[in-house]
Amino acid sequence: MEIKRDIHLNRIIARMGNGMIKVVTGLRRCGKSYLLFTLFRNYLLSIGVDEQHIIKVDLEDRRNALLRDPDALLAHIDSRMTDKQKYYILLDEVQLVTEFEDVLNSYLKIPNADVYVTGSNAKFLSKDVITKFRGRGDEIHITPLSFQEFSTVKSGDREALLNEYLTFGGLPQAVIMNDEQQKAEYLNSLFAHTYISDIKERYSIQKDDDLEELISLIASNIGCLTNPSKLENCFRSVKKSNLSKDTIKTYLDLLQDAFLIEKSVRYDIKGNKYIDTPSKYYFTDLGLRNARINFRQTEFTHLLENAIYNELRLRGLSVDVGQLSITRDAGDGRRLRSTLEVDFVCNQGYKRCYIQSAYALPTNEKMEQELNSLSRINDNFPKYIVVGTPTPTYQTQKGITIMNIYDFLMNNDSLSV
Repeated sequence: MEIKRDIHLNRIIARMGNGMIKVVTGLRRCGKSYLLFTLFRNYLLSIGVDEQHIIKVDLEDRRNALLRDPDALLAHIDSRMTDKQKYYILLDEVQLVTEFEDVLNSYLKIPNADVYVTGSNAKFLSKDVITKFRGRGDEIHITPLSFQEFSTVKSGDREALLNEYLTFGGLPQAVIMNDEQQKAEYLNSLFAHTYISDIKERYSIQKDDDLEELISLIASNIGCLTNPSKLENCFRSVKKSNLSKDTIKTYLDLLQDAFLIEKSVRYDIKGNKYIDTPSKYYFTDLGLRNARINFRQTEFTHLLENAIYNELRLRGLSVDVGQLSITRDAGDGRRLRSTLEVDFVCNQGYKRCYIQSAYALPTNEKMEQELNSLSRINDNFPKYIVVGTPTPTYQTQKGITIMNIYDFLMNNDSLSV
């Protein structure tokens, strides 16, 4: 079964021959190796690249154990490059090679070498790409399957597919499993034996009870404003733990480094400035989030918001939490100040749009509630309400687009950004 990953594949294709080391990063088990060794390789063959000019090395394969020695790997690649034509060097799990930075940097000045690598989160994170390749590393971040990609390999009506996607997520191995219990066990096992182990290994964390409690706490409160101080108070009052806010901040950073969660900061729309705290956290994969809390808290509204956030990030948008301060006349000459929230302020270069997430708009009162903040933003950028029910997409008299979640997720051009 071939799962198309066209967005990520096209990002790799766009970087071909740019003179940099292309580094595919992302959550463990989200399909980095498949993208590079299957989809990208097939693309190279389709445009006429000779298979002898595609040098693939899976360094996780025991058969290639000798190539984990840097000099042996260099010698192997050099021996394959027998002419002046372009060679595409694909290395999987490159962190298994000692001094792998020197190996990769050795090919930067070879004009007919085009290098692509993947690496494990335990030893190979986004910040490593910046520091280890002397400014010549080009990161291509891959995510779990989008709902559109998920839908290409699953059958059924769209409501059932969306519920499955919001429950079990988009990790490829989980997607192709048919048994729900098997999916749940797989996702739980990944947390216990892969993600937590990676973080503990990289940062030498001895006592991981508090780290795991923090993950569960964040999972229970996706889309809620919080900060390390609030979480510290929760640990003290509920968990009876003395976990400090500084340690909590460190743990949150580690979870982001491992691509398990992402942070969305608050942005003052009228003041055109960022507000340091509190922020929101979203899970990169909802199946992992749900597995972490034993599939108990599966409120559609929160899952919908997280799915919208992930789709926006997949499309290359930076996503903030909008805050809009308003004042109103309270009588007796008094003015009351209040704050409205805009779920997402999305930016891409000089372009912007605003998005509210809503389960449904069953009444005029609910419609006005969701329109309230968007209608008070005095600029001409597009404004949307993405609704979880299959309502037709239309535009209000105020120019705000009401769009159902299916039109949003299934059309890469659904936003005017």
